[in-house]
Amino acid sequence: MKAVLFDSDGVLVDSMPSHYRAWKTAFKEVCDIDAEERTVYLLEGMRGVDLVKRIFELKNYGTGYINGNQQRVDQVCETKDRVFRDMMQSSPPNAYIEVRNLILKLDNNECRMAVVSGSARNDVEILLEKSLGKEKDLFDTLITADDSEKGKPDPCSFLSALDIMKISPSQALVVENAPLGIEAANKAGIQCVVVLNNSPLKVQDFKAVINEDRIFKDIKSATNFLLGWCSGK
Repeated sequence: MKAVLFDSDGVLVDSMPSHYRAWKTAFKEVCDIDAEERTVYLLEGMRGVDLVKRIFELKNYGTGYINGNQQRVDQVCETKDRVFRDMMQSSPPNAYIEVRNLILKLDNNECRMAVVSGSARNDVEILLEKSLGKEKDLFDTLITADDSEKGKPDPCSFLSALDIMKISPSQALVVENAPLGIEAANKAGIQCVVVLNNSPLKVQDFKAVINEDRIFKDIKSATNFLLGWCSGK
C-alpha cells in the first residue's frame, strides 16, 4: 500500500496569498515591519512563532525577543490569526484546478492520502471543508501545527502521519510547495515532488533540496506523475 502526503496551503488550496497578506498586515500593525512575500513563502511550513522570530532576526528587530520577551512575537501571531480568519469568513480560497479529480483518482487506485500542514488545525479543517467539501473525507489523517512540537523542516509531522497510517517512508510520497517542506521530507527519508502553483518562488529556490525533474508548474501538471507513482508505473 502506498500513501501520498499533501501539504495544504499552496498545494491543495489557494490559501497562501491570504496567509501572506495576513502576515504582512500583522507585522506592519504590531512592529512596523515590511514582510516581503518571497521571505514568507520561503519560511512556509514553520510554526507561526518560529516564522515571526526568523523575520525579526532578518529585520534586526529582536530587542524584545533577544531578551527573552515573547510579547511581540505573540502579538504578531495573534494579529495574523485574527486577520486570516476574517479573510476566510469573507472570501474563503478555492481548491486548485484538478485537486478534486486527483484525490478521487488516487482513492480509486487505492492510494492512501494524508494532509500534513504547518497551520493550525482549526484553520486547515475550515479550508478543507470549504474548498474540497466531501472529498476531504478521503484523507486518512490530518497532521497540523497543533499535533507537533516542531514545524518543518523537522520531519516529525510527516513521520507522525506515516505512523498513524502504518506506512513506511519508502512507500510514501510528499507533495510540497516550499523548500522547508522538502527538507523535512528528505530528513524523513520520503521521496517528494514540488508543485509551484501560483507561488512567487522559482525552480532555482528548490535546486539545493530536490532534482529539477521533480518540480512541476502546478498540481495539474503533476497529476500524471502522481497517478503513475501510485499505480507503480
